[in-house]
Amino acid sequence: MDLIDGFRVFVAAVESGSFAAAGERLGISGKLASKYLGELEDRLGVRLLQRTTRRLGMTVAGENLYGRLPHWLDELDEIRSDLKESGSGLSGTLRVSAPLTFGELLVQQMLRRFQEHHPDLIVDLRLSDSYVDLAAEGIDTAIRIGNLANSALIARKLGETAMVMVATPAYLERCGNPQRPEDLQQHECIRDTNLRTPGGGWPLVDNDEPVRIPVHGHYLVNSARVARDICLEGQGIALCPDYVVGDDIASGQLVQVLKPHQPAPLDIHAVYLEGRRMPRRLRAFLDFLKTEPLRFTKV
Repeated sequence: MDLIDGFRVFVAAVESGSFAAAGERLGISGKLASKYLGELEDRLGVRLLQRTTRRLGMTVAGENLYGRLPHWLDELDEIRSDLKESGSGLSGTLRVSAPLTFGELLVQQMLRRFQEHHPDLIVDLRLSDSYVDLAAEGIDTAIRIGNLANSALIARKLGETAMVMVATPAYLERCGNPQRPEDLQQHECIRDTNLRTPGGGWPLVDNDEPVRIPVHGHYLVNSARVARDICLEGQGIALCPDYVVGDDIASGQLVQVLKPHQPAPLDIHAVYLEGRRMPRRLRAFLDFLKTEPLRFTKV
């Protein structure tokens, strides 16, 4: 075992909480990760981790090592990367997490344009509507939409998206066009369960004040894209981000409902871990995002 490999296993085990997760992060088996950690402890002559059936816990020696090691490994990676990339493009793997629909529609396009400038770079895009643990999953940056919870993450704002209520002209002709937010309770509403709002309902604005309107309907989906598709079939009113329905509004296939009462826009951020030296590929990608605007039809 190379000493540096042992150090990497130790850091990955601490940050992910298990040898199996550490091995997956490093591309080795959990059994091999455990073996490397044992060999590292033998070489150093100290116990670094306390193993139990439920979790891994650091010893005092482990805490002392972990307080210095991640920064040193990042510095080593940066030196290697700079030497390898001098006179060439970026290399290594850039791991990005993003919400499912936003990632499919926009993030994959941005990553493709970025990778075209760096053909030796491997792009690992992971799409999930759950908030991933960047440290545990080995993620370089995550794209997140909405209010950010207080955390140790650093955030860079990329833009914002409007949440708009839409329906087909045929549905509104058949069922009527709501004039007040409370009128939505008499309509078929296609509900996206990813819209996490305390107490349920749709967050709207009435007389410049936020209101939460209970809505009902026969469709519950966990995808804004699917909500839009059902809406296009004339099945009801949907509340969707403009990056999903902007083109449909521009073409007239969908029309906005209760436009004066739509919710406040949601911020879009790229977040990443603080306290660690930023890899060159991540720094380059974040700089790229500043110069490359989000490409979707605004409403």
